[in-house]
Amino acid sequence: MRITIFALLLLLAGMCGANAKTTANDIEQAASRFLEEFSEQQAEEGYEVTFEAGTVDDRLSLARCDTPLSVKFTGDPWKSTHPSLQVACDGNKPWRMFVTASVSIHGPALIAARPLARGERLTADMVTTQQVVVNASRRGVMRNADDVTGMEVRRPVNSGSVLTPDLLDAPDAVERGDHVMITARSGGFSVTSRGKALANASIGEQVMVENLRTARTIRANVVAPGRVEIPM
Repeated sequence: MRITIFALLLLLAGMCGANAKTTANDIEQAASRFLEEFSEQQAEEGYEVTFEAGTVDDRLSLARCDTPLSVKFTGDPWKSTHPSLQVACDGNKPWRMFVTASVSIHGPALIAARPLARGERLTADMVTTQQVVVNASRRGVMRNADDVTGMEVRRPVNSGSVLTPDLLDAPDAVERGDHVMITARSGGFSVTSRGKALANASIGEQVMVENLRTARTIRANVVAPGRVEIPM
Protein backbone atom coordinates (compact mmCIF):
# COMPACT_ATOMS: atom_id res chain seq x y z
CA MET A 1 0.00 0.00 0.00
CA ARG A 2 2.79 2.38 0.91
CA ILE A 3 4.54 1.58 -2.37
CA THR A 4 1.35 2.33 -4.29
CA ILE A 5 0.90 5.71 -2.56
CA PHE A 6 4.57 6.59 -3.16
CA ALA A 7 4.25 5.72 -6.82
CA LEU A 8 1.11 7.82 -7.09
CA LEU A 9 2.89 10.80 -5.54
CA LEU A 10 5.74 10.45 -8.00
CA LEU A 11 3.26 10.30 -10.86
CA LEU A 12 1.47 13.43 -9.66
CA ALA A 13 4.76 15.26 -9.23
CA GLY A 14 5.73 14.29 -12.76
CA MET A 15 2.44 15.53 -14.11
CA CYS A 16 2.82 18.84 -12.26
CA GLY A 17 6.31 19.22 -13.68
CA ALA A 18 5.12 18.47 -17.17
CA ASN A 19 2.32 21.00 -16.84
CA ALA A 20 4.49 23.72 -15.26
CA LYS A 21 4.17 26.95 -17.21
CA THR A 22 5.69 30.42 -17.41
CA THR A 23 2.91 32.78 -16.44
CA ALA A 24 2.13 36.34 -17.40
CA ASN A 25 3.21 37.40 -13.91
CA ASP A 26 6.62 35.73 -14.39
CA ILE A 27 7.16 37.70 -17.59
CA GLU A 28 6.04 41.01 -16.10
CA GLN A 29 8.35 40.52 -13.12
CA ALA A 30 11.32 39.76 -15.38
CA ALA A 31 10.62 42.90 -17.43
CA SER A 32 10.31 45.04 -14.29
CA ARG A 33 13.60 43.71 -12.89
CA PHE A 34 15.34 44.52 -16.17
CA LEU A 35 13.96 48.09 -16.19
CA GLU A 36 14.95 48.56 -12.55
CA GLU A 37 18.52 47.57 -13.38
CA PHE A 38 18.51 49.95 -16.37
CA SER A 39 17.26 52.75 -14.10
CA GLU A 40 20.03 52.12 -11.57
CA GLN A 41 22.69 52.13 -14.29
CA GLN A 42 21.51 55.48 -15.66
CA ALA A 43 21.30 56.97 -12.16
CA GLU A 44 25.05 56.43 -11.88
CA GLU A 45 25.44 58.66 -14.97
CA GLY A 46 23.24 61.41 -13.54
CA TYR A 47 19.94 60.49 -15.24
CA GLU A 48 16.62 59.78 -13.56
CA VAL A 49 14.52 57.04 -15.15
CA THR A 50 10.84 56.43 -14.50
CA PHE A 51 9.36 53.29 -15.99
CA GLU A 52 6.45 50.89 -16.10
CA ALA A 53 6.46 47.48 -17.74
CA GLY A 54 3.45 46.70 -19.93
CA THR A 55 0.87 44.18 -18.85
CA VAL A 56 0.72 40.67 -20.29
CA ASP A 57 -2.51 38.80 -21.00
CA ASP A 58 -3.27 36.59 -17.99
CA ARG A 59 -4.34 33.81 -20.33
CA LEU A 60 -0.81 33.51 -21.67
CA SER A 61 0.82 30.19 -20.82
CA LEU A 62 4.29 29.29 -22.09
CA ALA A 63 6.56 26.35 -21.30
CA ARG A 64 8.34 26.61 -17.96
CA CYS A 65 11.88 27.88 -18.53
CA ASP A 66 14.68 25.95 -16.87
CA THR A 67 16.97 29.03 -16.99
CA PRO A 68 16.36 32.62 -15.83
CA LEU A 69 14.41 34.64 -18.36
CA SER A 70 16.54 37.01 -20.44
CA VAL A 71 15.30 40.51 -21.25
CA LYS A 72 16.66 43.15 -23.63
CA PHE A 73 15.54 46.27 -25.48
CA THR A 74 14.69 45.66 -29.13
CA GLY A 75 15.25 49.33 -29.98
CA ASP A 76 17.12 52.33 -28.61
CA PRO A 77 15.49 53.43 -25.32
CA TRP A 78 17.22 56.81 -25.70
CA LYS A 79 15.06 57.60 -28.72
CA SER A 80 11.65 56.37 -27.60
CA THR A 81 9.51 56.66 -24.47
CA HIS A 82 7.73 53.40 -25.38
CA PRO A 83 10.48 50.94 -26.21
CA SER A 84 9.75 47.28 -26.77
CA LEU A 85 11.33 44.55 -24.65
CA GLN A 86 12.13 41.02 -25.76
CA VAL A 87 11.61 38.46 -23.01
CA ALA A 88 13.09 35.08 -23.90
CA CYS A 89 13.75 31.62 -22.57
CA ASP A 90 17.10 30.21 -23.68
CA GLY A 91 16.61 26.84 -21.99
CA ASN A 92 15.71 23.40 -23.30
CA LYS A 93 12.36 24.64 -24.63
CA PRO A 94 13.26 28.10 -25.99
CA TRP A 95 10.69 30.77 -26.75
CA ARG A 96 10.51 34.55 -26.92
CA MET A 97 7.85 37.24 -26.75
CA PHE A 98 7.65 41.02 -26.76
CA VAL A 99 6.41 43.38 -24.07
CA THR A 100 5.88 47.12 -24.40
CA ALA A 101 7.12 49.46 -21.70
CA SER A 102 6.87 53.12 -20.73
CA VAL A 103 10.30 54.65 -20.07
CA SER A 104 11.16 58.30 -19.46
CA ILE A 105 14.81 59.33 -19.10
CA HIS A 106 15.16 62.71 -17.39
CA GLY A 107 18.45 64.51 -17.80
CA PRO A 108 20.30 67.60 -19.06
CA ALA A 109 20.12 68.70 -22.68
CA LEU A 110 21.08 71.83 -24.57
CA ILE A 111 18.34 74.27 -25.56
CA ALA A 112 18.46 77.50 -27.53
CA ALA A 113 18.94 80.45 -25.20
CA ARG A 114 17.51 82.78 -27.89
CA PRO A 115 16.09 82.47 -31.39
CA LEU A 116 18.73 81.09 -33.76
CA ALA A 117 18.86 82.01 -37.43
CA ARG A 118 19.84 79.71 -40.25
CA GLY A 119 23.59 79.84 -40.89
CA GLU A 120 24.55 81.22 -37.47
CA ARG A 121 27.70 79.80 -35.88
CA LEU A 122 26.97 78.71 -32.33
CA THR A 123 28.80 80.16 -29.37
CA ALA A 124 28.51 79.12 -25.72
CA ASP A 125 26.17 82.01 -24.85
CA MET A 126 23.62 80.92 -27.47
CA VAL A 127 22.74 77.72 -25.60
CA THR A 128 21.84 76.75 -22.07
CA THR A 129 21.26 73.48 -20.24
CA GLN A 130 17.84 72.35 -19.03
CA GLN A 131 16.38 69.15 -17.59
CA VAL A 132 14.20 67.45 -20.21
CA VAL A 133 12.83 64.02 -21.07
CA VAL A 134 15.87 63.08 -23.12
CA ASN A 135 14.26 60.19 -24.99
CA ALA A 136 11.15 62.14 -25.98
CA SER A 137 12.95 63.07 -29.22
CA ARG A 138 13.60 60.32 -31.73
CA ARG A 139 16.32 62.52 -33.18
CA GLY A 140 18.46 62.52 -30.04
CA VAL A 141 19.72 65.53 -28.08
CA MET A 142 22.94 67.45 -27.61
CA ARG A 143 24.35 67.48 -24.08
CA ASN A 144 27.72 69.25 -24.17
CA ALA A 145 28.16 72.90 -25.16
CA ASP A 146 31.71 72.18 -26.32
CA ASP A 147 30.33 69.73 -28.88
CA VAL A 148 28.17 72.37 -30.61
CA THR A 149 30.36 75.46 -30.34
CA GLY A 150 31.30 76.58 -33.85
CA MET A 151 28.61 74.47 -35.56
CA GLU A 152 26.20 76.05 -38.03
CA VAL A 153 22.42 76.19 -37.57
CA ARG A 154 20.72 74.43 -40.49
CA ARG A 155 17.30 76.07 -40.08
CA PRO A 156 15.67 78.62 -37.73
CA VAL A 157 15.33 77.46 -34.13
CA ASN A 158 12.94 79.02 -31.59
CA SER A 159 14.14 80.11 -28.18
CA GLY A 160 13.76 77.27 -25.68
CA SER A 161 13.82 74.53 -28.33
CA VAL A 162 15.88 71.42 -27.63
CA LEU A 163 18.91 71.20 -29.91
CA THR A 164 19.02 67.95 -31.87
CA PRO A 165 21.83 66.73 -34.15
CA ASP A 166 19.78 67.25 -37.32
CA LEU A 167 19.50 70.99 -36.58
CA LEU A 168 23.26 71.52 -36.80
CA ASP A 169 26.00 71.18 -39.38
CA ALA A 170 29.68 70.80 -38.65
CA PRO A 171 31.55 73.78 -40.09
CA ASP A 172 33.92 73.24 -42.99
CA ALA A 173 37.42 72.56 -41.71
CA VAL A 174 38.83 73.20 -45.19
CA GLU A 175 37.43 75.19 -48.08
CA ARG A 176 38.07 75.00 -51.81
CA GLY A 177 41.39 76.69 -52.58
CA ASP A 178 42.74 76.47 -49.02
CA HIS A 179 46.36 75.45 -48.63
CA VAL A 180 46.48 72.39 -46.40
CA MET A 181 49.09 70.20 -44.76
CA ILE A 182 48.99 66.63 -46.13
CA THR A 183 50.23 63.84 -43.87
CA ALA A 184 50.85 60.36 -45.28
CA ARG A 185 50.93 57.98 -42.32
CA SER A 186 51.87 54.33 -41.88
CA GLY A 187 52.15 53.10 -38.29
CA GLY A 188 54.61 55.34 -36.50
CA PHE A 189 56.09 56.68 -39.75
CA SER A 190 54.72 59.78 -41.50
CA VAL A 191 55.61 62.15 -44.33
CA THR A 192 54.17 65.65 -44.71
CA SER A 193 53.78 67.87 -47.73
CA ARG A 194 51.76 70.88 -48.78
CA GLY A 195 48.63 70.75 -50.86
CA LYS A 196 45.52 72.61 -52.00
CA ALA A 197 41.94 71.61 -51.21
CA LEU A 198 39.73 71.16 -54.27
CA ALA A 199 36.42 71.25 -52.35
CA ASN A 200 34.87 72.13 -48.99
CA ALA A 201 34.81 69.47 -46.26
CA SER A 202 34.37 69.15 -42.51
CA ILE A 203 36.31 67.03 -40.03
CA GLY A 204 35.77 63.33 -40.69
CA GLU A 205 34.88 63.81 -44.35
CA GLN A 206 37.00 63.03 -47.39
CA VAL A 207 38.20 65.69 -49.81
CA MET A 208 40.20 65.79 -53.00
CA VAL A 209 43.49 67.68 -52.63
CA GLU A 210 46.30 68.55 -55.02
CA ASN A 211 49.83 67.83 -53.84
CA LEU A 212 51.66 71.07 -54.69
CA ARG A 213 55.04 69.31 -54.99
CA THR A 214 53.99 66.47 -57.32
CA ALA A 215 50.84 68.04 -58.87
CA ARG A 216 49.04 64.74 -58.16
CA THR A 217 45.39 64.77 -57.08
CA ILE A 218 44.61 62.49 -54.15
CA ARG A 219 41.71 61.72 -51.82
CA ALA A 220 42.39 62.47 -48.15
CA ASN A 221 40.60 62.49 -44.81
CA VAL A 222 40.09 65.83 -43.06
CA VAL A 223 41.43 65.48 -39.48
CA ALA A 224 41.59 69.13 -38.37
CA PRO A 225 41.24 72.63 -39.82
CA GLY A 226 43.82 72.88 -42.58
CA ARG A 227 45.08 69.29 -42.07
CA VAL A 228 44.37 66.13 -44.04
CA GLU A 229 45.71 62.58 -43.89
CA ILE A 230 46.14 59.73 -46.35
CA PRO A 231 47.04 56.11 -45.52
CA MET A 232 50.29 54.72 -46.90
